[in-house]
Amino acid sequence: MHVRIRIRQIIALVGVIFVVAACGGGPADTSAGSEGPPQRGGSLTVLLSSGFAGSWPSGLDPATNTTGGANLSHMNAIFGGLFKLVADDDGSNARVEPEMAQGYEFADGGKTLKVTIRDGIKFSDGTPYNAEAVAFNWKRDLESTCTCAPRWPLAENGGITTEGDNTVVLKFTQPYAAVINSIVVSNANWIASPTALKKMGEEQFKIKPVGAGPFKVVSNRLSSELRLTRNENYFKDGQPYLDELIIKSVGGDQPAYQAILAGQAHVYEGMVTTPLIEQANGNAQVTVTQQPATSPYLVQLNTSRAPFDNQKAREAIYYATNAEAISKGLFKGAYPAAQTFTGPGGLFHQDTIPGYRTYDPEKAKQLVKELGGLTVNLGTIKQYVAEQVMTALQSQWEEVGIKTTIESHELNALIGNFNSGKWEAMLQTAGAWDPAAGVGVSFRFDSEAPFSGVHDKDLDKLLDDAAATIEPEQRGELYAEAGKLISDKAYAPYILAFAPANIAAKGVHGPGVDTKIPPVLVNTGILWDGVWMSK
Repeated sequence: MHVRIRIRQIIALVGVIFVVAACGGGPADTSAGSEGPPQRGGSLTVLLSSGFAGSWPSGLDPATNTTGGANLSHMNAIFGGLFKLVADDDGSNARVEPEMAQGYEFADGGKTLKVTIRDGIKFSDGTPYNAEAVAFNWKRDLESTCTCAPRWPLAENGGITTEGDNTVVLKFTQPYAAVINSIVVSNANWIASPTALKKMGEEQFKIKPVGAGPFKVVSNRLSSELRLTRNENYFKDGQPYLDELIIKSVGGDQPAYQAILAGQAHVYEGMVTTPLIEQANGNAQVTVTQQPATSPYLVQLNTSRAPFDNQKAREAIYYATNAEAISKGLFKGAYPAAQTFTGPGGLFHQDTIPGYRTYDPEKAKQLVKELGGLTVNLGTIKQYVAEQVMTALQSQWEEVGIKTTIESHELNALIGNFNSGKWEAMLQTAGAWDPAAGVGVSFRFDSEAPFSGVHDKDLDKLLDDAAATIEPEQRGELYAEAGKLISDKAYAPYILAFAPANIAAKGVHGPGVDTKIPPVLVNTGILWDGVWMSK
């Protein structure tokens, strides 16, 4: 989808070349953990909830997968990444670094991006991982129906080209400073072997895809079990540490936790059930790693249809929503109430927004009276935290006279509901580590986004300007303005700056498993090439 990016502060940077230097001698090892050095060998089983990350019904071809943003673990294990989000072990100092890319540079005031690929990388089928392969993948990715498809403002002619064997060039119609951070959360980060794809055809390839990541696919039962083995062609000497990685879908937090305690699995990614997290924190058999929050929950309101085409109805929802009570009542204050689109672990976070409408039941009742009544259908994804919060919202809203029906959906059904345009209100996460990337603020608020409930040209301009601006302080100011506008227009009340936890059996280590990395989307992107098991 085309994204409008408008020139503003970036103009001042015309002609400036912004370069990330190559990492001499290969990427840094981020895998030591607290009990290193890493040991090689072992078979690790990771569990993912069937309601979200444990669902991959359309396969694992980056260009045809429809749930790719939820399937970071599968994709990163098979394809690695051009870039990766890393952080210090405590989750601080998060930054995007080149991985299979050697580096990048902006030119032409941010309207041209050159990405250089590391020399010598090969796909697991032995064919070269080069600029031609990256360009081939990016052209396919742009046509994907996945929410993870890149939304680049590409020039119509010559938008994607190559220079030599190792440089891919993107030309934009307008500056796009946020492009590197956005690649990390899009299918453009996962490069498939063009040779294998052409040989196998799309139907076979999506079942047994071929990449250059740390692991190769042995077998794949969709939304059930993905069995992987070490890629001996992997570009990092000595990695991955594991011999085998098995990804299994599981029915939720409780069976996942029991499976780990029973020794049937080693890692569960994305635990959200607060009582179980508390229980796990007191259990010496497991390690609990609570990730820094980046993607707050919000109540997304569809302003294109009744009742939320009326600002009074939207304001009533704000005043009827007691986020503090939900935080304390359901989660014992573990997650702070939020007022805008990035949590404390993300870029440009703000604790509060001036003038934000907080809980005031009398004002809510008055607005409902002025409206002559208010009836709302509230939906969400079929997941523990989301359903708990939705039920609490129903109770709070009905106390002020808002008649509320609720429903929860599997991920694919939820996407279909958005695409129908007939939804009224959705409890969703909105945000990403960089608000311009992935399921970020534009994903929920840009007029042209398929999952937006808002059509506001002023907000579009603010978001576009922020995405185009290289200087961080100026970007932060623009996002602050955007947060204020969303609040002033009562487009979507925020609930909690929530983040899931990763649970691991004792003796399992690695980045994102027993260290903190802010979630690039909802779950943390575990860096599987650095995961290892004590013997």
